[in-house]
Amino acid sequence: MNYQAAKEYILKRLKEELSDQLYYHGIHHTLDVLAVTEELCTAESVKERERVLLRTAALYHDCGFLVSNQEHERRGCEIAQEVLPTLGYDEQAINQICGMIMATKIPQSPQTLLEEIICDADLDYLGREDFYPIGNTLFEELKAFKVLSDEESWNRIQVNFLENHHFFTATNITRRSPQKAVYLEELKKIVEGYKKN
Repeated sequence: MNYQAAKEYILKRLKEELSDQLYYHGIHHTLDVLAVTEELCTAESVKERERVLLRTAALYHDCGFLVSNQEHERRGCEIAQEVLPTLGYDEQAINQICGMIMATKIPQSPQTLLEEIICDADLDYLGREDFYPIGNTLFEELKAFKVLSDEESWNRIQVNFLENHHFFTATNITRRSPQKAVYLEELKKIVEGYKKN
C-alpha cells in the first residue's frame, strides 16, 4: 500500500477542486480528522496495517464532495475504489476503507473498532474547545447550500444532533463526552429562550 501516494493524490485534488463554499467540509476538516485519527490509533493501540487503512479512510472520507454534496460518502468510496487499486491497495483493504467511510454517514453506524475510530475522529470537535467556531463554519456552509437560513433552526438542529450523538471509543467517551454535555446544556438554554418569544 503506497499510503504516501494515496495521500498526495487526494490532498492535491481536495485543495484544487473543492467548492470554496465548503466552509466546514474543506481540506482543513480532512486534515483535522486525519490528526485525530492518529491520536486515537495511538490511544486505542491500533496495529500498523490498520493505522494505514484508517489514515487512508480519514483522507478519503469526505472526498465525495469533489463530485456532489449529496451522498458524498458513497461517492467517496467510488473514488477510493477507482484510485487505490493503482496504489497497491488490495480488494480487502479497499473494502475496509469503504466500510469506514460509510460508517461516518449520519447517523453514524460503526461495526468495528476501526469504524468507531473514524466516526469519533470525524465528530471529535463536538467535545472540544473549538466547538462553537467549527459549528459556525457548518452553519455558514448549510446557509451557502440553502439547507437552512436562520440561527434558531440551526440551534434546534444542534440540540437534536448532540442529544442523539454519542462517542464510541473508550478514549473519546472519556476525553470528549463531558465537554459535549456542557455544550448541549448551553444550547438547550438558548433554544428554550426561543419558546418564550
